Amino acid sequence: MGTRGFVLLWSAQLVSIVGSALTGFVLGVWTYERSGSATQFALIMLSGAIPALLTAPFAGALADRWHRRRLLVAADCVALASVGALALLIDADQLQTWHVYVVTALTAMCGTLQQVTFSAMIPLLVPKQHLSRANGLSQVVFSAQIAAPVVAGTLLALTGLRGVVLIDLVTFAASLLVVALVPLPHAAVRTAAPEPGGPSIWRQVPAGWAELRRRPGLTGLLGVLAGFYFCFGIAGTLVRPLVLSFASPAGLGFQVFAGGCGLFAGSLVMGVWGGPKKRMRGIAAFMAFGGIALAVHSLAPSLALVIAIGPFFLFTLPVITGTAQTVLQSKVDPANLGKVMATSRAVSQAASPVAYLVAGPLADGLFEPLMRPGGALAGSAGHLIGTGPGRGMALMFLLAGLLLVVLGCLAARPSLRRVEDLPDLLEEPEPVAVAAGREEKGK
Repeated sequence: MGTRGFVLLWSAQLVSIVGSALTGFVLGVWTYERSGSATQFALIMLSGAIPALLTAPFAGALADRWHRRRLLVAADCVALASVGALALLIDADQLQTWHVYVVTALTAMCGTLQQVTFSAMIPLLVPKQHLSRANGLSQVVFSAQIAAPVVAGTLLALTGLRGVVLIDLVTFAASLLVVALVPLPHAAVRTAAPEPGGPSIWRQVPAGWAELRRRPGLTGLLGVLAGFYFCFGIAGTLVRPLVLSFASPAGLGFQVFAGGCGLFAGSLVMGVWGGPKKRMRGIAAFMAFGGIALAVHSLAPSLALVIAIGPFFLFTLPVITGTAQTVLQSKVDPANLGKVMATSRAVSQAASPVAYLVAGPLADGLFEPLMRPGGALAGSAGHLIGTGPGRGMALMFLLAGLLLVVLGCLAARPSLRRVEDLPDLLEEPEPVAVAAGREEKGK
């Protein structure tokens, strides 16, 4: 399907991110067991999310300005040093909670730099006709993160915290070796040298948004994606308490596994299929289908129902995000690819934390009281989805699903469909043997 360089870099990314997900899970367990504080546990997520969000725009500017292979190597080196320091602290029995926050922040920043840089390289590594397949495969990385906690729990029991961190060190070292040695096309790794007296990195950060605004419809697509990530964040935050309102923790485990299978299947299908040829119509159709699947979660407090329908909703995620990424990569100036992909990532990262922050308070303070027996909506929405514990969260699933259907309809509007009429600005990648030689000469 694609070039050897893409496959090797993708494999390195997959191994590295899974290793980081394993460590992130066990550090969360360690922090909670040590402190007994849900707040300190939540701060680990926050210490990763905020630095990643703040890093994304600068990562895009760097990816368009500096040697991309060296950026990837530098990110791996910093992450490797951070996790190495963590291993030393564990070995010396000196690990403190604040150490976890610092390491989480550093590895999140490195991960953001890697992922933004890699997404800018993808269209320069594979032929244009296989770009959607490559973007589909890149979504496998995120589905693998869902499976990581299952594996991490087993590893934690077998090897302890130290063993999991050592595994993470090995994954970073393997990724670093691949990134440093794999032959890559000249255009994929060497960006245009900055002109003397040209704009600084700080002034280049807004260029991704400016590039999107120059092409009609792309900002609208980004707005639709932000809405999608917001709905996905609401569902991701509430699905566990929703399921636990009518099922056991073991049942929740089955639901998480089934959802992960759906996400993984969607990634593999995108890797083989390449996504819809009419990309905006495909995004619209899958978004509407995902909205219907999300709304169906609300119809009954049934474990069988959520296990059956959850994979269908999560199946749509890699199709939508992979197809949208292909649109963005093919319709913008290759010189600004990094900044555009960073802008897209920043929007998605901003929408998700907003959902995380509002979902719980809305459920506890508004929707659950509304759906209690005798509550304000018990006689209306209660006839459809029932009343009692968890039914307020079910109503939020129903509303989020309906919002996704509306977003799908917006994506199908002519003003957004015209995005596909914009000229493709990508060129075919060079043959690897020739390109690698050019990169060697340019060192």
